[in-house]
Amino acid sequence: MVAITLPDGSVRNFDGPVTGLALATAIGPGLAKAALAIKVDGALKDLSAAIERDAAVEIVTTKHAAALDLIRHDCAHVLAEAVQELYPGTQITFGPSTETGFYYDFARNEPFTPEDFARIEARMREIVDRNEAITREVWPRARAIEYFNSKGESCKAEWVNELPAGEELTIYRQGEWLDMCLGPHLPSTGKLPKAFKLMKVAGAYWRGDQTRAQLQRIYGTAWASEDQLKTHLHQLEEAEKRDHRRIGREMELFHQQEEAVGSIFWHPKGWTLYRAVENYMRARVQRAGYVEIKTPQLLDRRFWEASGHWDKYAEAMFAVQPRSESAKEHDGERAYALKPMNCPGHVQVFLQGIRSYRDLPIRFAEFGSCHRYEPSGALHGIMRVRAFTQDDAHIFCTENQITEECKAFCALLMSTYKAFGFEDVRVGFGDRPALRAGSDAIWDKAEAALRRGAEAAGVNYVLNPGDGAFYGPKLDFHLRDAIGREWQCGTLQCDFVLPERFNATYVGEDGQKHRPVMLHRAILGSLERFIGILIEQYAGKFPLWLAPVQCVVATITSDGDAYAVEVRDQLRAAGLRAETDLRNEKINYKVREHSLAKVPLMLVVGRREAEGRMVALRRLGGQAQEVLALDDAIHRLVREAAVPSH
Repeated sequence: MVAITLPDGSVRNFDGPVTGLALATAIGPGLAKAALAIKVDGALKDLSAAIERDAAVEIVTTKHAAALDLIRHDCAHVLAEAVQELYPGTQITFGPSTETGFYYDFARNEPFTPEDFARIEARMREIVDRNEAITREVWPRARAIEYFNSKGESCKAEWVNELPAGEELTIYRQGEWLDMCLGPHLPSTGKLPKAFKLMKVAGAYWRGDQTRAQLQRIYGTAWASEDQLKTHLHQLEEAEKRDHRRIGREMELFHQQEEAVGSIFWHPKGWTLYRAVENYMRARVQRAGYVEIKTPQLLDRRFWEASGHWDKYAEAMFAVQPRSESAKEHDGERAYALKPMNCPGHVQVFLQGIRSYRDLPIRFAEFGSCHRYEPSGALHGIMRVRAFTQDDAHIFCTENQITEECKAFCALLMSTYKAFGFEDVRVGFGDRPALRAGSDAIWDKAEAALRRGAEAAGVNYVLNPGDGAFYGPKLDFHLRDAIGREWQCGTLQCDFVLPERFNATYVGEDGQKHRPVMLHRAILGSLERFIGILIEQYAGKFPLWLAPVQCVVATITSDGDAYAVEVRDQLRAAGLRAETDLRNEKINYKVREHSLAKVPLMLVVGRREAEGRMVALRRLGGQAQEVLALDDAIHRLVREAAVPSH
């Protein structure tokens, strides 16, 4: 007897082992028709897999969260079959699913081009229409090697040779075509939605090794429905229009160059934007009871070893030693590292002097400059860099204070995001990873404490198993932007481990030494990345309080030059970021240029405005202009440009 527990809690009993398809059929013919796979005690399996013991089982359809990854993996296989049919002699290698689709790597002498995509996509749709059965087979190693060698598939044969001796070797047959794969897969190609599109071709290396054969990687995107595909393609079009790198150039915000890979040269307007963001955050954390500190860029390697970061992050750290022989003689062979994060430095500040329970909580904030080695292929404008600044803070508190500190932080974070225009926030809870510091008892305590804090803050989260930091569980906060993309920015991490490693203590009410808890937290994360997100969120058309240039005073003729300068000076005196445009150009030309530069406001003046102490106010994107007395205009604009108070 096999008892199957379904998601609604009901139980179905079978006399013996039952396949996923038989289970779906027993529930209803409609479900059997829609079924793609099954999840057995959380593990995704083929629909044909037999369930041989009591288990919790879910039937996976296109509406299930697990369906997309399955669809995308099958799309990669259908792509490979189509390519080998159309281009005989092409070798297949690997083809996994990705976050938005799939890719497959091919070994072929002739290059693929985007012009080939329409032909390949047409053959992929033909394969779907064939409704080829997809079946799982287990092969002996020798048979697989012989088969792939006979087909000229040397890459596959090489991979089979290197699999561990006891590992089961599975082959998925798709009609007459087959591939070595762990699976699972759809029951047939006819179950694959035709909501896919090939996107680009790029170079790759066999097994990621630059000394091995160069391959061609074809990327595609795949979705559960045509509507989802259309939405994604529209999002890509919008993302291209909003690309922060292009807008950054057009608005003269920043640039990057090869001599400083992964670093940013901020131009005056970009740095004005940066400082507006930083100053806003500084004011918020000061009002929330944080004290700002500054810790060194360069720390002895021993700090990173003590914290555990060296073992986990050494490959991403910039390690340095003095070059001069005299320095080496003085310091020995001591190694230093540019800090990739601020935590150990904040602990050092806490360790100075004797701390009392009356001092807690202590909230140290720092706009800390950090460096991490990101591979050049992973760098992306100012979104992914090697030199960045974190709006970092660490809260040292007692265990009894964790809940209130979590509650206060979540309120601060949510109101900050709202001020920047983000109100759709998703939260993930990352629990203990496989590789971690600290005992299970410590992790039990930390996870329970963070859950209580999240619940007290009214935070609804989804569990991300194994996604915690190596020293403690965490909440990650994901923003949804104007075109529906998600960005992970904020984090709150509950850490019982680092205080112990650095022997951090405070004197309790009982006069004894106790260990503080350390809450790691950030709201924006990296300022550089967050500014990149802001640029794309607003497509450069920032809210007035953030705009690098808030208003331009432009003259109609030279008769208004002196008055324009006076207006600009009064605007600046009122705290507005104002410039003048006194060029000998037509006013429509000036309006068009400053609109392209995304200046929110233009104040147009000429002889008549000067005589009447007036300005003609034009807003970005609007056709009409409003004539106001200068004093009234300044008062209004000061109110509109006010930094959010919440």
